[in-house]
This record gives sequence, C-alpha cells and structure tokens, in this order.
Amino acid sequence: MDKSVTLQLLGDAKKAHVKWVQRAKLLIEGLPIDEGAIPLSCTDCNFGKWFYSEGQKLNALGNMSCLGEIEKAHFILHDQYMKIFKIYFTDNDRSFFSKLFSSKKKISEQEKEMAKEYFTKLQAASDEVLEHIGKLERRLYAIPQSSFDATETGI
Repeated sequence: MDKSVTLQLLGDAKKAHVKWVQRAKLLIEGLPIDEGAIPLSCTDCNFGKWFYSEGQKLNALGNMSCLGEIEKAHFILHDQYMKIFKIYFTDNDRSFFSKLFSSKKKISEQEKEMAKEYFTKLQAASDEVLEHIGKLERRLYAIPQSSFDATETGI
C-alpha cells in the first residue's frame, strides 16, 4: 500500500461524499434531481465504494478506530436520506396514468418541511463523517511509509 496513493484515494472519496450531500441538498431546495443520482445504500455511493474496499485495508495499519466512527455516521446519513427519498420518489398514492404522464411527484408543504428536518440530520451526520475523515487523514500523514509497506508484506 502506498501512502500517497492512499491519501489521494481518500481525498477523492471525501470529495465524492461532499458532492453526494450537495445533490441531496439540491433535491431539498426543489431542483430536479434524478432518482438515481443520489445512491440510497451506503455501499453504492462513491464514498461507500471506497470505504468498503480500499478503506478497509487501512485496518491493517492498526489503531484505526476512526474507521468505525466514519461507518456509523455514514450509515446514519444514508438512513436519513432514505426518509427523504421516500418523500420525493415514492409514488404509492398516484395512479398509473398520473405516474405515466406526470414528470414529478407533487410534494406538500408538510412533506417539504419533514424533508428539511431529515436533511438537517443528514447534514449533521455528514459533518461527523468529514470530522472523522479529517482525523483519519491526520493519522495517515503521521504514519511513515514503512508502515504502509509492512502491510503489503504482512510484517
């Protein structure tokens, strides 16, 4: 494992996370966002793809409790988005023809307010994810390349 590559991949994953949250915010603000533009599952978003693949390799470095904290906050974030998704994209009450000819579900003011409340919780979880990513970055910068090299050889 190369330290600089690891830090670059982490930085890319962090940027992907920020973009994901921005798209959720645009949805809440009323801009048209495609249903698939904001992955529901914490393993399907770009950050989650990194976290559950390359990110897990960081456990080999030892003392990486921040990974567990990132995972908890990331799960909460997606849980809150699931609630928002149901408001904006679940069409249980609409008829077949309404769904067929109408481009977007009508959202009531009450639903908009609920979505904003969920987004506030989502944003707090995102802030926590970013805080723990910052801790992880500082930890990785402090670890010498030789520790990264040792994880490849199993020493």
